[in-house]
Amino acid sequence: MASNAGQSTISLETIVSLAKRRGFVFQSSEIYGGLNGCWDYGPLGVELLRNIKDAWWRAMTYRDDVEGIDAAILMHPRVWEASGHVQNFSDPLIDNKTSKSRHRADHLIEGEIEKLRKKGRTEKAAELEAKLAAATDPSQLYQLIIEHEIKDPVSGTMDWTEVRHFNLMFKTFIGPLEDTSAVVYLRPETAQGIFVNFDNVRQSTRQKIPFGIAQIGKSFRNEINTKYFLFRTREFEQMEMQFFVKPGEDDKWYDYWLGERWRWFQDLGMTMERLRTKPHDKLAHYAKAAVDIEYEFPFGWGEIEGIHNRTDFDLSRHSEYSGKKLEYYDDQTKERFVPYVIETAVGASRSTMAFLVDAYREEEVNGEKRAVMRFHPRLAPYKLAVLPLVNKDGMPEFATRIYHDLQRHFKTFYDDSGAVGRRYRRQDEVGTPFCTTVDGQTLEDGTVTVRERDSMEQVRIPADALRTYVAERVGL
Repeated sequence: MASNAGQSTISLETIVSLAKRRGFVFQSSEIYGGLNGCWDYGPLGVELLRNIKDAWWRAMTYRDDVEGIDAAILMHPRVWEASGHVQNFSDPLIDNKTSKSRHRADHLIEGEIEKLRKKGRTEKAAELEAKLAAATDPSQLYQLIIEHEIKDPVSGTMDWTEVRHFNLMFKTFIGPLEDTSAVVYLRPETAQGIFVNFDNVRQSTRQKIPFGIAQIGKSFRNEINTKYFLFRTREFEQMEMQFFVKPGEDDKWYDYWLGERWRWFQDLGMTMERLRTKPHDKLAHYAKAAVDIEYEFPFGWGEIEGIHNRTDFDLSRHSEYSGKKLEYYDDQTKERFVPYVIETAVGASRSTMAFLVDAYREEEVNGEKRAVMRFHPRLAPYKLAVLPLVNKDGMPEFATRIYHDLQRHFKTFYDDSGAVGRRYRRQDEVGTPFCTTVDGQTLEDGTVTVRERDSMEQVRIPADALRTYVAERVGL
């Protein structure tokens, strides 16, 4: 019998260790000491990431009213002026002169608020939180840090520099000259590639409002502090959809897409008690409404998706800066208007981390510890492992035939090393939902044993029915 040790005891170090040991995620450039904030997806990690992206793509674009694109990472620099990223996409940076450590000033203050709450000083915490919300420039943040004697967590000193704005976009140059006329940026989000293609997509697909445009792609942010494994990195993947609606119908579609995105996590087996929605107290300059879907990571609650009502800000700005009208004409009502936009923006990298954390269990089985990744079968890197009971009597040959046949249809793993119980444990730890064992009876009647990961129950089926059996249960 198995008993679940629960998720509350899982540490981030446990997840990072498993990710490296089993080939999910490696530190980028590790043999050179690593590059902070950058990670490489290993053989299992790239499969998990691909399955998450595929599940999102199917949910978002396999419908009548959403189209897909793949816009270029490099865009005309005026795009980022129109979007406000050149002027506004910055973090308040503060350095400690003693430790040489660098921090976001608002995060230092938020940390102090949490300390006050833990000490039971709720009124003081609420007062500081209100002041932080009202702070509009770097000097006000600096004043809060000094007034409340917030110390550097590294050196314990208050040897601070002034707070200054730090733009998060990576700059590079197009062409042979490195001057201001050749500056371009690595995109900090995928959304702008959708907005500038609004007319292209609408005209080529003959879509009518309401409709959406979806995209999966890399984004880049020169974060001051990267932390918490895949949660905050400088290079990451996003899955974004912009849904264009008629003004006045935006509230309805905002509620609709919040419900759809919540159900997506639910359908993929996420532990719902570890999810919550958190409306924004302070809205971005473009937003009418915004809410985050947060997951409870080992370090606390963190955003994995945002749903925003962006109003007509984006299309209006790009119309202004490009000189091209990005409007919609309704043939039925004879109205011309700039559409409002409902955005769903989910981090593929953050979602991968959330699914990794959520899947991990430590159980006791007959007095022994079992580590198991309870991925939804659709997300599991391997769908099936093929195991000959022993390496003789024709079992390896029969198992090899099954393996080569099935690996053409879904990701399959072959393992003939060690005792079969130990092989089961290895597959449990990488989340493989099914293992099939070829044994002596297989050679007599052509049946194999299929063992299910979570219940560990075994059934016997004909080998030639194995493909259908697994495909039905993993949703292929």
